[in-house]
Amino acid sequence: MKTIVSKLQERYRYSRIVLKEMVKTDFKLRYQGSFLGIAWSVLKPLMLFCVMYVVFVKFLKFSDGTPTFPLVLLLGIGLWNFFAEATNMGLSAIVGRGDILRKIHFPNYIIVVSATVGALISLAINMCVVLVFCIFSRVQFTWDVLWLPLNFIEFYALALGTALLLAALNVYFRDMQHIWEVLMQVFFYATPIIYPLSLVTEKTGNPIFAKVMLLSPPAQIIQDIRHNLIAPETTPTIWTQVHNWGLRSIPVVITFFILWLGIHIFRKYSQKFAEVL
Repeated sequence: MKTIVSKLQERYRYSRIVLKEMVKTDFKLRYQGSFLGIAWSVLKPLMLFCVMYVVFVKFLKFSDGTPTFPLVLLLGIGLWNFFAEATNMGLSAIVGRGDILRKIHFPNYIIVVSATVGALISLAINMCVVLVFCIFSRVQFTWDVLWLPLNFIEFYALALGTALLLAALNVYFRDMQHIWEVLMQVFFYATPIIYPLSLVTEKTGNPIFAKVMLLSPPAQIIQDIRHNLIAPETTPTIWTQVHNWGLRSIPVVITFFILWLGIHIFRKYSQKFAEVL
C-alpha cells in the first residue's frame, strides 16, 4: 500500500508543485493593487447580501417567516458566488494562459484546477464569516453538520466538471463566455437563493414546481448545505420533499456525469490547445 502511495506521489509531484504555485500566484494577483486586498473576498458577498436583503426581504417581503432566513440568504449568496467564480474563472483559464501553454510543458488541467481552487479558498473564507454570524445568532447546530463535507465535495465536483467542460469549449468557441453569462443569470433566478422555496409553492399553488427545481444540482446542493448547517427544520431539500429514491438521485447523478464529461472532453482536446491558441 505504501509503495502505491509513494508511486502516486512521485508521479504527480511535479503537477502538485505547479498547482500550488499557480494557486498562490493567482490569489495574490487577484487583489494586487487594491487598498483592502484580501478583505474584498469577505466584503463583496457581505455588500451583495445587504443589497439583496434590503430589496428582496424588506421591500419585496421574500422570506420564509423564520429568524434564520437572513443567515440562509447570506449562505446562499456565498455558495452561489463560489460556483459563479469557479466556472467563470475556469472558462477563461486556458485562453488567458495561452502564452504559458506554448512555452512550458505541464498538464493543461492544472490551469483550470488552480482557478477552481482559488474560488474554493474564497468560499472557505466566506464560510468562516457565515459561521461567525451563526454563532452570534445562536443557531442550534445539529448532527446534520456531519453531512457538510459530502455536500462540499459534491459542490466542488460540479464546479470543476463545469469549468473543465467550459474551458475546453471556450478554446474552440469563444462565444461560450457570453452564452455562459446568460445561462448563469437564468440558473441564479431558477435557484432558490434570494427567495425561499416555500414561496414557489405559495405562488404557484402546486408543490410539484418546487420539487422540480430541486432536481437542479446547484439547487439541491445549496439547499442541502443550508439544511445541514443552519435550518434543518425549515429548509426543504430533495431528501425531505421527494420520496422516490430514483428521483432523489437525479441531481447527484447529473453532478458526477458533468464531472466525468468535463474530464473526458478536456482530455480529448487538450493536446491541441496550444496549436489552436
